[in-house]
Amino acid sequence: MGHQYDVIIIGAGPAGLTAGIYAARAGLKTLLIERFGAGGQILNTYEVDNYPALPGITGGELGMKMSDHLDKFDVTRQMAEVTSIDFGEGAHTVHTDSGDFSCRSIILATGNSPRKLGIPGEEELTGAGVSYCATCDGAFFRKRTVAVIGGGDVAVEDAIFLARGCEKVYLVHRRNELRAAKILQNALFELPNVEVVWDHIPKEIKGADEGSVKGLVIENVKDGTISTLEVSGVFIATGNDPNASYTDAVKKDERGYIIADETCATSIPGVFAAGDIRSKRLRQVTTAVADGANAVYSVQEYLI
Repeated sequence: MGHQYDVIIIGAGPAGLTAGIYAARAGLKTLLIERFGAGGQILNTYEVDNYPALPGITGGELGMKMSDHLDKFDVTRQMAEVTSIDFGEGAHTVHTDSGDFSCRSIILATGNSPRKLGIPGEEELTGAGVSYCATCDGAFFRKRTVAVIGGGDVAVEDAIFLARGCEKVYLVHRRNELRAAKILQNALFELPNVEVVWDHIPKEIKGADEGSVKGLVIENVKDGTISTLEVSGVFIATGNDPNASYTDAVKKDERGYIIADETCATSIPGVFAAGDIRSKRLRQVTTAVADGANAVYSVQEYLI
């Protein structure tokens, strides 16, 4: 029995969608497996201001444009979740909850997911005031007080976005300076309804009797003082963890990201990693798109 596909791309974020476009243009018989639909993490970004030629485009719009671009080509798309992969010499089988698919090469582009805090109240109140996506859920908190946890680009972007509709936004950060880009910090500090709570960590999310968030318990890392912020929502933006639980066979770094160089080649011949799942310094839409293109070029070389 012959292989069903020349290449299977797992993931439909910017890396996977770009890989699909390049693979189709290269004449490869291609399957794109997507779990939640096209766009990936970019859908959680309200405004993408650093993607060349498209300043100010929303994450949803950019994801849709990429998806529509892919639809112009002959690429099979399958909504499914990958459960495991059997790697072989020149032949691989991808197992999903919608069936099994065989191929000659694979591009892993499954990205990452928001990191959990692991504090009391987080799991119980997720969806009832606890959120990992300000652009998805911010509209529910108009004219209310919320807290954002984190100090990187995403946390600051979330705080700026929420400040447009919320009465007050607390930005809780464990250090006394932010990691976010200076241009974002400058925009944040100009907002009158944002208060940065320096040197504090979250300890517990308290719920009201009706099952919604009513407060965030925080601890001062310098003196151990405990206090509570009265908030209706808590937005968690403390980083991400890789979506690579479906395989332990590919070599990963200490954080679980798949190790691959700029050619996107992994430790298994014929298997490549692209986008946020790849162990690298910078995870942006531009670097994901570049990985998608590089991965397909490497697939072509491998198949030849």
